[in-house]
Amino acid sequence: MLPDILEKVKVAFRTLDRQEDWFIIALIILVGFGGFGLGRLSTDKEARESIQIEQNTSLGALGSVNDLGGAILGQVVASRNGGKYHFPWCSGAARITETNKVWFQNEEDAQKAGYTPASNCPGLK
Repeated sequence: MLPDILEKVKVAFRTLDRQEDWFIIALIILVGFGGFGLGRLSTDKEARESIQIEQNTSLGALGSVNDLGGAILGQVVASRNGGKYHFPWCSGAARITETNKVWFQNEEDAQKAGYTPASNCPGLK
């Protein structure tokens, strides 16, 4: 079956020996691709919906809580059994069990309580 199809294709190409025939075939293919491309361009613009980004700067909308374990923004956490304080997103804070966590409003409060900044937590003073 496949050899028969290949033979028919070879015969068809042999009959296309004039340049006008090749030009017509190329023109039909180009018109087809052009029509397809124009169709895609016209439907692409209709399908797109504009995206609006709204920025809410009030902490009340956030509930003044970030997604890092419920810590209030700007707070630091320390362990009751340790001497270092961390930001809530640092790896050291993740290793502290919930029962041993001590929360401070800022770094100064943690330092007043006798804690020092963790060296593996970037951004701490």
